[in-house]
Amino acid sequence: MCGIIGAVGRGDATLDTLLAGLSNLEYRGYDSAGLAVSGEELSVAKRSGELEVLEDALEGQSLSGNAGIGHTRWSTHGAPTDANAHPHTDCTDSVAVVHNGIIENYQSLRDELAAAGHEFKSETDTEVVPHLIESLLADGASPGTAFRQAVDRVEGSYAIAAVFAGSDTVFAARNDSPLVLGVGDDATYLGSDVPAFLEFTDRVVYLEDGEVAELSPAGWTVTTLAGDPVEKEIRTVDWESEDTGKSGYDHYMLKEIHEQPRALRQCLQERVNELAGTVDLGDAVNETLRGVDDVQLVACGTSYHAALYAAELFRSQGVRAQAFVASEYVTSPAPHGENTLVIGITQSGETADTLSALRDAQRRGVETLAVTNVVGSTAARECDGVLYIRSGPEIGVAATKTFSAQVVAANLVAAVMANGDTSHEFVSALRDLPGQVQTVLEETNAEAVADRFVDADAYFFIGRGYDYPVAMEGALKMKEITYKHAEGFPAGELKHGPLALVTGNTPVFAVVTGETGSEKTVGNVKEVEARNAPVVAVTDGRTDVERYADEVLEVPETDPRLAPVLANVQLQLVSYHVAKQLGRSIDKPRNLAKSVTVE
Repeated sequence: MCGIIGAVGRGDATLDTLLAGLSNLEYRGYDSAGLAVSGEELSVAKRSGELEVLEDALEGQSLSGNAGIGHTRWSTHGAPTDANAHPHTDCTDSVAVVHNGIIENYQSLRDELAAAGHEFKSETDTEVVPHLIESLLADGASPGTAFRQAVDRVEGSYAIAAVFAGSDTVFAARNDSPLVLGVGDDATYLGSDVPAFLEFTDRVVYLEDGEVAELSPAGWTVTTLAGDPVEKEIRTVDWESEDTGKSGYDHYMLKEIHEQPRALRQCLQERVNELAGTVDLGDAVNETLRGVDDVQLVACGTSYHAALYAAELFRSQGVRAQAFVASEYVTSPAPHGENTLVIGITQSGETADTLSALRDAQRRGVETLAVTNVVGSTAARECDGVLYIRSGPEIGVAATKTFSAQVVAANLVAAVMANGDTSHEFVSALRDLPGQVQTVLEETNAEAVADRFVDADAYFFIGRGYDYPVAMEGALKMKEITYKHAEGFPAGELKHGPLALVTGNTPVFAVVTGETGSEKTVGNVKEVEARNAPVVAVTDGRTDVERYADEVLEVPETDPRLAPVLANVQLQLVSYHVAKQLGRSIDKPRNLAKSVTVE
């Protein structure tokens, strides 16, 4: 969702630093961009559209100042226009503010401020903040005090940053929306995500809800809203700035698809002992998982499909397990017993719906575990335990390598719940999985399949058991980046309605791996074939589904629990090549954002 960048101490390089940060945040999804630099006066520039539109508007301009903030906006209140873009200023152009999240009481604040004579130029909820600050400054408050008092009146989710004319200080605060400081040798940075400033520093400080940061040339401080000092730990992020580049690939998504072998090796590293046939996730996580009788998984989007897979896996091992769309779990939480564990699966660790579900569980006294990719994220800090999937930065909006790592992580969790013991054969299969993914990447015919079906009216994806979540994920990838209609469902449901939509121009992707239930899926494929719909079989060759398929996407034979990872890679590649041929914005699909931080 929306992105924030801030910098203090960069001198003449402030403008370039902010533009670099905005470029680094483009992956989050946005429809306008802007920035403000504070010198003797405030210099503000903002435009709807891509970042290059803002850069063109700044061509030839020199915005001087030692402090600045920038923003990429994903519209909520008001259309994507120049006026609605951030930063927003007060009536006197003395303060500029950027904001992620939603201010729930903005209308009452706006009415109050308008009655006092303040004039508003946008439709946004954010604009009330600079006007609140302006009114407090007029009453004699200092910039820092005015910022704190204004934030204290705001209700809702927010990450807010502000700069003032004549000041080289940036003030920032958060509540239910991520914000992190970057600590450099001669400068301090602010971001909604680490990649915003990773090229400048890898030393970070994570803000918690209710905390206020003050960045100045002298350094940085963190306090409560009341002004009480807060001790913060500086952490080092184990990412290289090169990790967030394309490394010669046409798109981040393609790069991240090809990074899956490395991501899986990192997920497995030092956790699996092939000689002993054991899995060890560390004392803290091991203790959280042992003795669990009932698992409730909460997640959204791609992570929800990983949760569906995990629930199927846990049930196969005798553990009661259910997967919930996180937003629905909050509405109607499932009953829990003494040995219930709620697992939140979230790539970013900042997904608003998932955080709400986890917090609801904690309020009811249920233990929680975060399965996430981002060290120091809100989910990682707030849950009772955390298991990192170690995929490295994922920039493309459409998740790829993180889904594969989440599936592998689910298998590690299942092994620990079984007291860490598993078969040597399964541990060997885990060890071989990254190499098998590499084989798929090298030998795939996904591009040819995409060529054949790029003009299809719609796409259907079916599977059973472990293959069902992969069918769901394949459909999601197709619709996310191609903008074409796609549906995924259990293969057995095909004849309970969806078959009415099947035509000669609606290819059906049948995920058929392992042996359990596969013959029944082959039967569903025959139903499709009888209605002249083309069939693409994604298979490990354990059935004769190839006989009834128009195209085959092969995957190496492995343990049935791991075959879905390989099948999913093939479907990722098909979606990618269809989207590329259609000329879609693959890394930044329309209307979508990488990290959804509002409910």
